[in-house]
Amino acid sequence: MLYDGRHNDVRRAPVTITADDGRELAGTWFEPTGVDPVGVVVVGPAMATPASYYAAFATWLATQGLRTLTFDLRGTESVAAMKAEDADVLRWFGDMADALDHALAEAGDLPVSWVGHSLGGQAVPFLDHSRLARVVTVASGTGYWRLNSPGIKWRAPLLWHVIAPLATRAAGYYPGRSLRILDNVPAGVMRQWGRWCLHADYLGVDVPNAADRFASVTAPMTVLSFTDDELMSDASIADLHDRFVNADQVRQRYSPAQLEVPRMGHHGFFRARHQDLWDELVLPYLAR
Repeated sequence: MLYDGRHNDVRRAPVTITADDGRELAGTWFEPTGVDPVGVVVVGPAMATPASYYAAFATWLATQGLRTLTFDLRGTESVAAMKAEDADVLRWFGDMADALDHALAEAGDLPVSWVGHSLGGQAVPFLDHSRLARVVTVASGTGYWRLNSPGIKWRAPLLWHVIAPLATRAAGYYPGRSLRILDNVPAGVMRQWGRWCLHADYLGVDVPNAADRFASVTAPMTVLSFTDDELMSDASIADLHDRFVNADQVRQRYSPAQLEVPRMGHHGFFRARHQDLWDELVLPYLAR
């Protein structure tokens, strides 16, 4: 049964998620009210993207009867927090795994789906994916520079070899917002991400069993990507998802014209104005 959001209220409930090392992560449950929930969704965020960015999407999911959890990764609360943070990307994957564990503990008998935006899609092999009923990735690929979208491909080496190291050393974190190149990121995250982006094996540089991790994922996957993504090319999307050799996949790539929108880009899909697209491109692929 589908729930018409016009007739259902949504309750937001702040929650503290305790990571495996004791760190506390801020999260929010978006709860359907007036109806029994039919499933659970966890939204894995993109690099340097706050949980608040997904609030409209999570609210819509809740109107469909899906309890939805959003959360912030450690060290993203403020510039001061970034300067003090020693996390790297793998630690952020651990935070995503801990958020999923929290949701699984709360889910009871309800099926759980993971919606991973960009970095959130890369995290899937590091989650308890054996308990996921469905996975949806959005604008998610590897960051290997030779596969980047044409607009940034030949500037990437300058970023990773010169700009990012110098800016991070000077500021104590990567000040991407000030530089207008990506966004603010803790220093350890930026250093590890840069190492991955310069290597064809991407995260395999630091994860010796990466191929086995990807091969262990068997949850059905829906892959959404967009031709005007300024970061992820078709090749980088394929580079990530070709590694999921044992997961049944539905891959869907759209141009803005096909979706009848002026622009989609890397972050646009989660904007509130795209609810009609969520109905068509996401809802059928979530476990209920």
